[in-house]
Order: sequence, then structure tokens, then C-alpha cells
Amino acid sequence: MSDKIQPRGSDDTTFAQPLYTPIKRRSFFMYAGATAGATALVLAGCSDDNEDVAPNNGIPLGAGDVGVLNYAYALEQLEAAFYAQVKALTPVGGTGLAQIEKDYFNEVAAHEAIHRDFFKAAINRDAPGKILQNLTPNFTNIDFTKRLKSASDTRLGVLDAAKAFEDLGVAAYNGAGKLIKTPAYLVIAGQIVSVEARHAAYVRELVTPGSFASDDIVDRVSGLDKAMTPVDVIAAAQGFIMEKLDASTVGK
Repeated sequence: MSDKIQPRGSDDTTFAQPLYTPIKRRSFFMYAGATAGATALVLAGCSDDNEDVAPNNGIPLGAGDVGVLNYAYALEQLEAAFYAQVKALTPVGGTGLAQIEKDYFNEVAAHEAIHRDFFKAAINRDAPGKILQNLTPNFTNIDFTKRLKSASDTRLGVLDAAKAFEDLGVAAYNGAGKLIKTPAYLVIAGQIVSVEARHAAYVRELVTPGSFASDDIVDRVSGLDKAMTPVDVIAAAQGFIMEKLDASTVGK
């Protein structure tokens, strides 16, 4: 089938059903509040240990809308895996996280799991047989026992990693929007990126108060948030994924 896929159903609500249904079962707070980090990810996650699992550049994410959906699915898998591990941290005192911060990350873990499962359901429904495989996270460069990295530790702390992942996620959706050909997909991407931006703003305030919209992510002249290409985003995230991915055809 063509990589320019059309979602089944006559409107955006029908297409988004995998996302809307689980959200209705969550709290009102979760619905209302849901939904330079790339540099930190590259520095913390760079590794030469990953082996190519496919010829040439790795596992291809695909082209057209299928590629964009798989690209988003890859990132949501990574974020969901990270926050699931943060949610499992006990006790709170062992991480340096305050209880209110731990409660917040528990909510975010649920948001990201919904996003991941939504893309999985949407791709399986609208592009059978073309979904990206389940990815294996590599979080060896994150110290889950620390809130923030120390001067003597090159590994990211929990808040450092959360900030980097969220900033990268927002930049990824911003850069991918122009590649989406199906209006329904663009609508949902816009709703999800707004959630990711809420996450990013909150965690930035935890790391550095007043940095929720600082110059490294919001252009002072245009007033627009940072955008990144799929190739650059995957390069930044690659050190945290065991499988090597190829984003060179995403959106083409």
C-alpha cells in the first residue's frame, strides 16, 4: 500500500479514538495537564556500542505519513520507558525528588504511555504491517538515584534527563508537522505537542526557575519554539535506544 495513508473513519474524532478513549478513564488533571535538550542527550547518550541491526543506516522508519507516525511512535516508546522507570523509583528520598515531583512524574508516565499506545493502535489500524518494532531503551547514561547530575558525574540525573527528553520531543513534533500530509494526523500531533510542551515547561522550572521559555528553546525574534528534523532528533536520541534507526526517509 502507499505510504500516504488515510485514517479510517470520517472525521478527526474517529481517527483519534485510540487516544480519546483511555484519556476519558483518567483524572481531569491528567486530561487538562497532559500531554538545548538535544545537546544534553547527545553528550550523555553517545556510544559506539550499538550494532547496526539492518543494512546501511539501520531500521528504516518509513516514508510519507507512515514514516512520521513511526517516528513519533519511536520517541513515545522512549519517553514512556523512561517515565515508567522513574515511576517505579522507591523510595522518593533515594532519588532526591520531592513527593510533589514524584506525583507529577507518575502523571507524566501515564500521559506518555497513552501517547505510545495511541500511535501503536493508529499505525496497526491504518498501515497494517508497517509498524516499527518494539524498541529496547538504553538508560545506562542516566543515574536514576540522583535528582540532578553532579559536577563529578557525567551521567544525567532524573530531572536532567526529563528536561532533555521533553525539549527534544517538542522540537521533534514541531519539525515533523510540515511533513504530515493527512489533516487528521496533523490535528492529533498538534494536541500531543502541546502536552509535551507542558511537560517541558514544568520540568525546566524544576531544573532552573524562570527557564520555561528561555532563549535556547524559544526564538526571541520570532517567538516560536525550536524545531528539529527527524534525522537530527534520532541522532540525539540514538544513544538511548539499543536498535539503530534510520529517519532519512521520514515524510518523503
